[in-house]
Amino acid sequence: MKAVVFDQFKTFPTLKDVEKPTPGPGEVLLKVAGAGACHSDVAIFSEFTEDFGPAQMKPSFTLGHENSGWIEEMGPGVEGFEKGDAFLVYGPIGCGHCKACSRGQDTYCENAAGMRYLGTGLGRDGGMAEYMVVPARNLVPLGEADPVAAAPLSDAGLTPYHAIKKSLHLLGGGDKFALVIGLGGLGQLAVQILTALTGATVIATDTKEEAMKAAEARGAVIVPGGEGQAEKIREITGGKGVDAVVDLVGVGPTIELGMSVAASQGRVTVVGIAGGNYQWNFYTTPYETELANTYWGTIEELHEVVALYRAGKIEPDVQVYAMDEALQAYHDLHDGKLSARAVVAPHGR
Repeated sequence: MKAVVFDQFKTFPTLKDVEKPTPGPGEVLLKVAGAGACHSDVAIFSEFTEDFGPAQMKPSFTLGHENSGWIEEMGPGVEGFEKGDAFLVYGPIGCGHCKACSRGQDTYCENAAGMRYLGTGLGRDGGMAEYMVVPARNLVPLGEADPVAAAPLSDAGLTPYHAIKKSLHLLGGGDKFALVIGLGGLGQLAVQILTALTGATVIATDTKEEAMKAAEARGAVIVPGGEGQAEKIREITGGKGVDAVVDLVGVGPTIELGMSVAASQGRVTVVGIAGGNYQWNFYTTPYETELANTYWGTIEELHEVVALYRAGKIEPDVQVYAMDEALQAYHDLHDGKLSARAVVAPHGR
């Protein structure tokens, strides 16, 4: 079968023929419906080195941690699935027996340092292939919903959803405001999730005109980046500030923007992994404002994300590529040419 393989650091992945995998005990073989191309994949092959990056991410392995597919075969001990049923894949894989994993929060596995991989497509063969093997526990049913378009939900949907859920207690009632910084794939879904879960006024900011128009069409109040950005955001809130900020970028200026417009007792959640810094100061930070970061989410939350998708409350923007075009998808992502999430559909749509 064909697969996109990360072979060596600082080198673009290759599309090659590899052996079709066989599911082991507790696993299933999925016929891949869709595999999302994520900036984290680009970081793996363009930024990581032998000395920089998680030890579990050393080559070689098949990329792809945003995956959906149809049941093809079940391994020993697996029951309750039917061939052809569609599922979304929860990507993180922890030890399965620590406190975090027992909560379905494999992203914060207490034994991650001793694991051979961090998840599908993250040290373990992922879904940028015609078939993939997945722990049966990590499957979330899609029913009749389109599995190709659903693929990005396993990261681009789950990640902002988890961050937003941590702030929901601040967004209940009237006269509440939420701010989304960065309107790429995660940001567009964040706008939709906030609209679906809260009655808050959703403010969204970016520098790309097309992205801002898309968010505005989804009900967000738009504030373009640039001079006077923070003042305009505060003006929309009547001067009190934003109750919950979700920063999908994570550079120094965006973190500073979030903190500068946050209300007292508000929360700024940094989701974007750009390594930005923030200089905290008692006199310039609103009282009792939280600055936090989150990573991915739980499998229970992925079930909730899929429920929103199946109900038509959220819809990822996708650009579909054939398997033979998979490397082009990564080139387009790397070169900043995409306005939607690249999804490789090995078996067509």
